[in-house]
Amino acid sequence: MKKLLFGTITAAALMASVSTPALARSDARFDYAKVTNVTPIYKTIEHRRPQRECWVETVSYERPHYRSRSHTGTIVGGIIGAAIGNELGHKKRNKQVGALAGAVLGASIGSDISRRKRDYGSVTEFRDEERCEVRHAVEYEERVIGYDVTYRYHGETYHTRMDHDPGRKLKVAVNVRPVRR
Repeated sequence: MKKLLFGTITAAALMASVSTPALARSDARFDYAKVTNVTPIYKTIEHRRPQRECWVETVSYERPHYRSRSHTGTIVGGIIGAAIGNELGHKKRNKQVGALAGAVLGASIGSDISRRKRDYGSVTEFRDEERCEVRHAVEYEERVIGYDVTYRYHGETYHTRMDHDPGRKLKVAVNVRPVRR
């Protein structure tokens, strides 16, 4: 690695020493040409900026609603069942067991009937909630990225592209060399 780096530096130094005298001996001189037209070159750049937008919205919610259950059906069913069970029994002991069994069965039937009649409805409630959304605002910007320049020098028209506006005159390099026959 050290040899490669040393060789690269040596080669660069050698090239610099050879090319520098060649530039110093150049027959180039400088003059000024008249700028006849400068046209800026634009590029459109898009900027996207996120923006959070929030608002309050009234939202409806439905929740189940049950009417309070009455125990009347269970009680009435138990009484009727006990009376029927008592009537169906033949002896005193059978009448008591029949009344007990009839009361339990009647209470169960009465409970089922009162459950079926229960109102299964819903209640609609409203509340305010904040809702938010992110949207992107798009903005466009025009930027000058260069200039197309037209200039005249000794009656000839030339074109070039530059990174800055040269103004009314443009510095040009003039190189004079003999023509060989």
